[in-house]
Amino acid sequence: MKNYKQIITERLILEPFSEKYLSEEYVSWLNDPELMKFSENRHRKHSLESCRAYLQSFDNSPNFFWAVLLKENSEHIGNVNAYINEPNSIADIGILIGKKRYHGQGYASEAWNAVINFLLKNCELRKVTAGTMAGNKPMLKIMHNSGMIEDGIRKRHYLLDGREVDIIHMAKFTKN
Repeated sequence: MKNYKQIITERLILEPFSEKYLSEEYVSWLNDPELMKFSENRHRKHSLESCRAYLQSFDNSPNFFWAVLLKENSEHIGNVNAYINEPNSIADIGILIGKKRYHGQGYASEAWNAVINFLLKNCELRKVTAGTMAGNKPMLKIMHNSGMIEDGIRKRHYLLDGREVDIIHMAKFTKN
């Protein structure tokens, strides 16, 4: 993982994820069927060991992994990752607000926009991408509100509750 600093927003601190954020509570987010409904992580059983291995996968890579903390009390409420494709100057990002009591309060949008801005302005990238299943209306809203535009649809790509669902890809460019 690159040596990088915090991203600070009005209400949040995005801090490079470290061992101190590995906890049973964090693992419980990843094993929560409701939280993972639209994530391919729903097919895995997570543990502290699997989460530690995931964290270590960022070592010596161009990728980023942030803990999302409330500025007021440093409470860990979620995570954001960014996978960097250096040859093509692209990043693909994902987010999880694991603490459900903070859903619907704009924290995901705030973190999402901060990461997009960081990547496009500080990392010399030309494009930031993300994707989600068609039924994930909160994530689609976050992507649209951040200025991302549709970048393709993979029809009937995943199975969700036994039904075929599309995955919608979105992108934001340095220059539109």
